[in-house]
Amino acid sequence: MDEQHPVRKVKLFMSIIYIDELTFKNAILNLIERYGPLDFVSKEMPFIYTDYYEKEMGPGLRRRFLTFRNLVYPDEIINCKLFTMEVEKRYLKEDGGRRVNMDPGILSLERLILASRKNFTHRVYLGKGVYADLTLIFKKGSFRSLEWTYPDYRSEEVIKILNRIRELYKLQLQQEGI
Repeated sequence: MDEQHPVRKVKLFMSIIYIDELTFKNAILNLIERYGPLDFVSKEMPFIYTDYYEKEMGPGLRRRFLTFRNLVYPDEIINCKLFTMEVEKRYLKEDGGRRVNMDPGILSLERLILASRKNFTHRVYLGKGVYADLTLIFKKGSFRSLEWTYPDYRSEEVIKILNRIRELYKLQLQQEGI
């Protein structure tokens, strides 16, 4: 008979693509109200890996990654994705396009998973219209991409950020005796 093993809490993170600093700051306040204080915010970087969002959001997009001090259970990714979609709607442009795109994910010692509303061969349905996208795995001292990993998540710059977040998470687990 299989024994149930305790589920370890994970690090909730966000990739936020935005067109202006005010929208970014307002969206962050919504997230903090729901998930608690931040413990990491990356430097701002241009979002240059695809023009996928430009038609809707406009040119000159920027991106930041951030994480929350409070750890969450992995299944919180479902509610988080639904909540971020609500927040995005609060900041729509006059033409209905988004000013901010929030992609939540969970980071563990072993992997990084993004939440998605789109089905694909490598995504697993979680419920409430949300899929888990296994984006990176941790192997040989660093996060590693998979054949379906988005180009930006393959980049050295993003991998460095995510490795740093993993180290913060690892330290947090040690400090909390988990």
